[in-house]
Amino acid sequence: MRRSEFQRAVAGEFGSRGAALIADLSLPSLGGRTATEAMDAGIPPRDVWFALCEEMDVPDSHRHGVGRLEPRR
Repeated sequence: MRRSEFQRAVAGEFGSRGAALIADLSLPSLGGRTATEAMDAGIPPRDVWFALCEEMDVPDSHRHGVGRLEPRR
């Protein structure tokens, strides 16, 4: 997952709350960092996405393959 895919996944799952969540929500599984802090520290966006999903109780069906653009035809 790229950072741009992470951003699309957050927007798709959390809508207008997404920006606040990645900036303010402390993620215990990432040492108490926010999503932004974790990625700035070098933690891969995929790992941050899964930590965010875990903390926010996102169903498994919404966790995989999100954030990708539709392939060109």
